[in-house]
Amino acid sequence: MSGQYAKGQLKLFALNSNVELAEKVANVLNTTLSTASVKHFSDGEIQINIDESIRGADIYIIQSISNPVNENLMELLIMVDALRRASAGTINVVMPYYGYARSDRKARSREPITAKLVANFIQLAGVSRVITLDLHAAQLQGFFNIPVDHLVSLEIQAKYFIENGITDDVVVVSPDHNSVKGARNMAEKLKAQIAIVDKRGSDFADNSAETSIIGDVKGRRCIVIDDMIDTGTMMTDAARALKAAGATDIYACATHAVMSEGAIEALSDDNIKQVIVTDSIVVPEADKLDKLVRLSVADLFGQAIDLIHKNRSVDKLFTEKN
Repeated sequence: MSGQYAKGQLKLFALNSNVELAEKVANVLNTTLSTASVKHFSDGEIQINIDESIRGADIYIIQSISNPVNENLMELLIMVDALRRASAGTINVVMPYYGYARSDRKARSREPITAKLVANFIQLAGVSRVITLDLHAAQLQGFFNIPVDHLVSLEIQAKYFIENGITDDVVVVSPDHNSVKGARNMAEKLKAQIAIVDKRGSDFADNSAETSIIGDVKGRRCIVIDDMIDTGTMMTDAARALKAAGATDIYACATHAVMSEGAIEALSDDNIKQVIVTDSIVVPEADKLDKLVRLSVADLFGQAIDLIHKNRSVDKLFTEKN
């Protein structure tokens, strides 16, 4: 990307959670990753040394708060403290996956709002701006008193389905009532109808709960869309219900491949033809199914960093409908 930067020198750092994505972002920006030494002691303590001068520079740190969540969070906070004490101009955290995002409200008495606590930690450490992707709940932006750029992967996902001809006789399916907005946005991109998996019961994982499909899926291909795949149970249950209702090919699509223990076994279900995720979280080689498709968000983050650093509007990147 050409052009003169209007601010300090841009420096891009990667911590341990997603070096692969960081290297791709660096390529988009036609730059290289700056160097820092991250050491983990035997008792779990973390030591970070920045290996070059960053005085007055605009720093962008790429770190997903993914498994191991607490370790990656502490790496980030310690890195921010090191950068602040080394006189960085601005400290911008690029967080492709925001860990603890599901703990965004008090659902029961005496329960913490951990997503807000994480936001407090990040601000107190001295971060200038947060750039993140497909938050579990968009209102998490309000937990910060600093700028938050909330990017969406909708265009990237829709492009995959369009380029692969998965647009005819397609229904976009929300696996529960909480994901209807995302399904509707994808359906508008693909000019498709939507359906909802309606599972009645106090616990979605309750196999005895009654499941029905709101919408017509018989004889049609289905794209089940959510913001993340954790255990894979929700996607598998949705796929089985859709098959029972007469659906043909079923595609499980999500931004964040959290992939907790048991997810690979669940997603191996024959009812699911493909699992489409992004590279916001590293997927270990042992967890890479043959039917797993990973779409890169490197270009999206690269564009965002470039626009922000040049003091230009990032409005064109916000494609999600309100």
